[in-house]
Amino acid sequence: MKRALIIFILMIAVTAGAGIQKAAAQCAMCTISAEQGTQNGNTQAVGLNTGVLYLMAIPYLLIAAIGFLWYKRYRRSQASVRS
Repeated sequence: MKRALIIFILMIAVTAGAGIQKAAAQCAMCTISAEQGTQNGNTQAVGLNTGVLYLMAIPYLLIAAIGFLWYKRYRRSQASVRS
């Protein structure tokens, strides 16, 4: 079990590190608008990218937190059943 966990963590680390690129999570219209603004000396594209990435990350973080709390509660109830 311990070996499988180490291999899993290693695989995640290698996979995460292999494809590091600058994220540009925008719709086509926003991308074109931001690129045109950047060409004209406007620096709002960086803020737009950051805002979109935050909006995308929040639901995943909430689901992960709920899953973690659910797991901890289930584990606690299973420990009390065994005792």
